[in-house]
Amino acid sequence: MKIAVFSTHQYDQDYFDRFNTGHDITYFVLPLNEQTVALTAGFEAICIFVNDTVNAEVLGKLEANGIKLIVLRCAGFNNVDVVAATELGIPVLRVPAYSPEAVAEHAMALILTLNRKTHKAYNRVREGNFSLEKLMGFNLHNRKVAVIGTGNIGKAFCHILKGFGCHIHAYDVYPDAGLAAQGVTYGTLEETLANADIISLHCPLMDSTRHLVNAQTLKLFKQGAMLINTSRGGLINTTDVIESLKNCHLGYLGLDVYEQEGKLFFHDYSEDVIPDELITRLISFPNVLITSHQGFFTKEAMEQIATITFGNVDAFVGGAELNNRVSV
Repeated sequence: MKIAVFSTHQYDQDYFDRFNTGHDITYFVLPLNEQTVALTAGFEAICIFVNDTVNAEVLGKLEANGIKLIVLRCAGFNNVDVVAATELGIPVLRVPAYSPEAVAEHAMALILTLNRKTHKAYNRVREGNFSLEKLMGFNLHNRKVAVIGTGNIGKAFCHILKGFGCHIHAYDVYPDAGLAAQGVTYGTLEETLANADIISLHCPLMDSTRHLVNAQTLKLFKQGAMLINTSRGGLINTTDVIESLKNCHLGYLGLDVYEQEGKLFFHDYSEDVIPDELITRLISFPNVLITSHQGFFTKEAMEQIATITFGNVDAFVGGAELNNRVSV
């Protein structure tokens, strides 16, 4: 199959070339959107990532260009108008699980770094400063951690928390019986957030979860609580979170995703002025730690993403059942 791969970086090409099952691939550094969709002419399928845009307008042009298949090399699909794609008869296939441990472990890395301030200690020691002033953290043992969303990644995160001896409370519209049997306490969102020392988001971005963390839900947070988001940036109302940080109600913030990340993440702006006042404000806080959507970025995850993506394409070409199809 002739496939156009968008938002490509060298690591994408390395793994896709390695695990290609015989397809004709062309890589584009540019993201897919209304301005670049013309590049899909002459291809049969497209492969996209989290910050590509496949709305109704783009889909109409994709159909006109003869695109028969959309494959995502990620789990989330909020950037695709699945209803419109279904109406046009274009299947949307995703990678539902690619080393969920990778993202779960990154969430824990953010927690440990924010808590024990190892990033600050590293910089101090390199400058010859061996002082411990203002580096005090807290024990994770016996702390209440609220896990919002217990799918594959949330479940892996709960298993990590158990090793630290945390009290794990979770909220999910579909509670996991296995986790409950292991001692995870499920409750309403309000019950789960109440008195939690750490809140970690692991739910998909949908209409029902957009800006799940906002001015109202932040009031439910314990004074000084830590908020971690390794899922989707749109789960958080950034303006409200900044206000909570300014008021010293929210104690720590760890982000691997950002609502407006499409114009920033995966690019080097070290020599430029960042044209985003919100993220510039966030970076200025001493109790905020931001990484640029690297939670998935492990060798194991990249291998699984490439393998499953080509498996999805092969299933389509071979007329097999599309197990990873996104349904309306």
